[in-house]
Amino acid sequence: MKLTIERSTLLSSLAHVQSVVERRNTIPILANVRIDAQGSDRLRLTATDMDLAVVDEAEAAVEQEGAVTTTALTLYDIVRKLPDGAQVSMTLDGSDGGQLDVVSGRSRFRLSCLPIAEFPVMADDDLPYSFELPRDHLRRLIDKTRFAISTEETRYYLNGIHLHKAEDQEGIARLRAVATDGHRLSCADVALPEGAADLPAVIVPRKTVAEVRKLIDDGDNPVSVALSETRIRFEAGDAQLTSKLIDGSFPDYERVIPRGNQNVMTVASGSFAEAVDRVSSISTDRSHAIKLSIRSGAVTLTANSPDTGTATEELDADYGAEPLDIGLNARYVLDVSGQIESDSIRFFFGDAGSPSLVRDTGDSGALHVIMPLRV
Repeated sequence: MKLTIERSTLLSSLAHVQSVVERRNTIPILANVRIDAQGSDRLRLTATDMDLAVVDEAEAAVEQEGAVTTTALTLYDIVRKLPDGAQVSMTLDGSDGGQLDVVSGRSRFRLSCLPIAEFPVMADDDLPYSFELPRDHLRRLIDKTRFAISTEETRYYLNGIHLHKAEDQEGIARLRAVATDGHRLSCADVALPEGAADLPAVIVPRKTVAEVRKLIDDGDNPVSVALSETRIRFEAGDAQLTSKLIDGSFPDYERVIPRGNQNVMTVASGSFAEAVDRVSSISTDRSHAIKLSIRSGAVTLTANSPDTGTATEELDADYGAEPLDIGLNARYVLDVSGQIESDSIRFFFGDAGSPSLVRDTGDSGALHVIMPLRV
């Protein structure tokens, strides 16, 4: 194998695949990236952790076809530190295995390799459901929900985003993403793409969500999505990600969403988030608890800590219901506030012991639920 490729082109492809590699694993080959030189002008990079695999292709000048695996993170680190505009040549010394020579200018590296035969291949099952999703729609589904994904491994079925077809309040079919960790819930809708009418409800794992978000960070072209009940594949440009899905049943999240909260508060989103952030500096407990004291025309934020003291800040608010005191987790409030794109955020409260519903006043297709705290 022998090829030459421009440094920025190689770095972009390596960036897509190397983050899949776990820094600690007991199977040496999983630390490697597979490099395939194909035809006269294509370089194909593949990395996997056995649950998901990312493939990216790039243009390269191939003098001799071949394939090799070498340490992904080391190769990425080398290419990242090379100067802009550099040309990188890679030559395999030996057949299957051997060593890979990486040369750029006066810099030379010889990397250890492992045999291609040891590199795992993810089964390419039949994926009967397929559709194209605008890239900004997929970004929206991920960004509006992923912060609420649970990290508690015992409830593994919450360790991802629940992707499924649902109906909005007008009875129109939508593509919906939902995530919850049991303490808060986030839900976002986009228009149902053509071909997704019979889509099965699936749970996309947390790591897969993070890797897909990186792949779609740049560009405007639609993303091709294909899935079965056990696997899902995303194609964005020259990059392709295939992943196993979480085998479990997502809970009935509709039961958690409050429908009768009549106490409505509207407040400036930017000022509110900044005030929550300041006041929560005092809170030192794990729950990051703050108290909202809501009265006609104003909301007062309070945090108390026996170790550090107290903090209070008052903001103007549009509120006309009975006075209400409620405790919330400041970090959860800030996570939700970070997804508010309009100038105001609207809270729908029941009583001090009921979940709070939060909406962006300019976005009817997203909602968030935050469970209350005792303060």
